[in-house]
Amino acid sequence: MRRDCILVVLGVLMAACGGKKAQQQEGQVSDDSLAIEAHVPTMEELMLPDTAYASVAALDFKVVNDDSVEHPMQDFNDRYDRSDRVMTFRKNLMRDADFGGTVTGTPSQIEIAWVYRTPYAADSTRFGRWGGGTGWTGQPLYARWTDEEMAAFRQHSQVLTQDFGREEIMVGSLTGKAYFINYETGRDSRQPLDLHNIVKGTMSLDPELMNLYSGQGVNKGEPIGCQAFDLLTGERRFFFADHQAWRGWNAFDSSPIVAGGYLFWPGENGSFYKFERQEGGQLRRLSTLRYRVRGAAPGIESSVCIYRNYGFFSDNHGNVIAVNLNTMRPVWHYDNHDDSDGTMVCRVEDGIPYLYTACEVDKQGMEGNCHFIKLRALDGTLVWERLIACQRVDLPGKTLDGGMYSSPLIGRGDCQDMIFANICRNGAAPGRGELTALSTTDGSILWTVPYGNFCWSSPVCFLNEQGEMFIFTGNASGVAYLVRAKDGEVLCKKEVGANFESSPCVVGNTAVVGCRGTNIYKFVIK
Repeated sequence: MRRDCILVVLGVLMAACGGKKAQQQEGQVSDDSLAIEAHVPTMEELMLPDTAYASVAALDFKVVNDDSVEHPMQDFNDRYDRSDRVMTFRKNLMRDADFGGTVTGTPSQIEIAWVYRTPYAADSTRFGRWGGGTGWTGQPLYARWTDEEMAAFRQHSQVLTQDFGREEIMVGSLTGKAYFINYETGRDSRQPLDLHNIVKGTMSLDPELMNLYSGQGVNKGEPIGCQAFDLLTGERRFFFADHQAWRGWNAFDSSPIVAGGYLFWPGENGSFYKFERQEGGQLRRLSTLRYRVRGAAPGIESSVCIYRNYGFFSDNHGNVIAVNLNTMRPVWHYDNHDDSDGTMVCRVEDGIPYLYTACEVDKQGMEGNCHFIKLRALDGTLVWERLIACQRVDLPGKTLDGGMYSSPLIGRGDCQDMIFANICRNGAAPGRGELTALSTTDGSILWTVPYGNFCWSSPVCFLNEQGEMFIFTGNASGVAYLVRAKDGEVLCKKEVGANFESSPCVVGNTAVVGCRGTNIYKFVIK
């Protein structure tokens, strides 16, 4: 009700201002006594309501507050969106991957600027050997440091190398280390950071503090959990494993994010956390949402997507959940049928926020459908659903699920009404994987680019000076693709030869991405 009233008031104001402008253009003298001063909505007016729709009844949940003080959102500023840094998975609160990549004309080449090689760790775990390089989602971070920050780093020169420079890539690795790479040279910019366990997901850099956040994905030894480091000294200042969680697996593949002054972090233990941040990597837990559906506590591998004071995530039982970040209580629930690991994306269309996401084929059996959906973000109403037939496939020692592991890419420039995703078909189509373009209006499939192998990496985009959109992505065979987004024309294919599970980070006309094995690449798009 509050939101509708605001829209009505804003509509009246816009109409009044428009009428006054028309009068002035016709040479009529304006009457200052009739001037209406535009109303700027307050935080209270912009705050989405503390409500729960009927769909929440599907959840058995509990909110645990670590103190009796309320901790509402302090602002709605996106601390990531306007920065030239890449500090979290898919760049910002909406997770819409607006990296600002640019090219000139029609690109036709993918060149390798440098290759950084991690060690190959032969440690055995109960989930096998993970080696080196990067896994899923494994997106690198990027920062261009200020003079003040450079001076602060140099006071701790024991962690820096001779190649420490202004532009730096940071990435967590399957070796259990975080690597810091000079963006220009591709060489170590500082000593690797011990993350203590295998890291598959994407780390996060605090947008205001010198804090680096990293979850742990697979344990070489106990305990396993989430952690925070002082980026100046490299010291781990915070570690957390929740032994009260309703699910016993304390891994964190999700990439945490700062919104309204707080750090939000979903876990694979069936819990969603709200932390207070402190300088030097210290965190204080404020609130925890625990939940079950049909008696089971699912694990959350997706990263939370945020619009104002609502957060959205999906889990490995197919639940899509909206949470009021002020109270940490669920707002609505949607059942999307199967394991949903990919982080959803939010976009505001005609003043209304919408969510896009899709599931895998896991619990459906060896054959099923990837349910690609568009939801109204405020109430969880289904706008459209596209079913894409997919299969599971048996590989040596494991079964590979079908469906969508990637995060969707919202169209830009000449593709505003399109959305793109990598889908694992695994025998349900000529290509084992496909880059798929859908209409944001009705979910119809506009084109596909078949791959010879499955694909977990999330696609990224570049725009040229005419607003034409181009997509860069890679598959599990180590083939990098450059595709014209409007019609799916493949402009370039480059065989690199390793599994791109990880998602790229875009800087200018370059993409930095790691693969399974040992290699992390900087590609130049020309």
